[in-house]
Amino acid sequence: MSGDSKVICIVGPTASGKSALADLVALELGSPVISVDAMQVYRGMDIGTAKTPAPDRRVPLLMVDVVDPCEDYSVRLFRDDARRCVDEVLASGRVPVLCGGTGLYLNAVIDEMEFPSGERGDERRSGYEKLASELGAEGLHALLADRDPRSAEIIHPNNVRRVVRALEMLDEGASYAAHHEGLHRRAAHYDALIWGLTMGRERLYERIDARVDKMMQSGLLDEVRDLARRGLTADSTAGQAIGYKELLEALAGRCDLEDAVELIKRRSRRYAKRQLSWFRHDGRVRWIDLDETSLEEARDQIVGSLSLGGGTHGTI
Repeated sequence: MSGDSKVICIVGPTASGKSALADLVALELGSPVISVDAMQVYRGMDIGTAKTPAPDRRVPLLMVDVVDPCEDYSVRLFRDDARRCVDEVLASGRVPVLCGGTGLYLNAVIDEMEFPSGERGDERRSGYEKLASELGAEGLHALLADRDPRSAEIIHPNNVRRVVRALEMLDEGASYAAHHEGLHRRAAHYDALIWGLTMGRERLYERIDARVDKMMQSGLLDEVRDLARRGLTADSTAGQAIGYKELLEALAGRCDLEDAVELIKRRSRRYAKRQLSWFRHDGRVRWIDLDETSLEEARDQIVGSLSLGGGTHGTI
């Protein structure tokens, strides 16, 4: 695919209103929304990922409910599946609207990035996961430190999943640290118009806390309980999602429910800061301050940009 195919991307921190704005834009353009969220791909993970309920969707929502939570689904697999969706929308003469807060997944779709295999069912991954259970998180991290000190420095010892990934990459002749440094230097795959949502920090944090409370009122605990019965554990990729990990711990009796909810809020706020940091590294993002702009005004601004052109090409 050449870089001449224009797509709209709506990004920003959690609870900033991305989905609502993407719906407005897609409705105006007669296009579907393509979710770019690392956790909305999982079936049954609906409330905790803020997946727009099917009856409330005004346009088709693609790249949700792709795999079961107990399956391993890499960014490389996501890229391939999402690009098929984008290309089908482009082939129909419409403008794809990508929406999400997972920066790496967005860049994997719209930019040229190389990913080591790490596919589902990889025997090497199973071997390292078994080694992690034998050595513990600290022991596995020590192994990585011996083989690749630079990568070990930037991965927390408790992040077993990422330590395993770094060891896999070493076996494939790549360094996680070197790959991490190159994440913000990419050539474009599509001509992307990227719009980022922002607002005052206090207002954003209030929205995050209110969203968590609403999720709990809407049955998040029951959703996690059902997923646990179906085999979801905190050690799996899906089980690491904020909201699910903490409630799995509470259901296992390792913490109080009240403490788990407060931890969800705190981790969600920290995640929002990381999201903003990621997108601010990308010089292509055009920011919309929702303290000064309504969603309808933002929609008109985004749709109007298509007639003005101005997508970006090349390397950033």
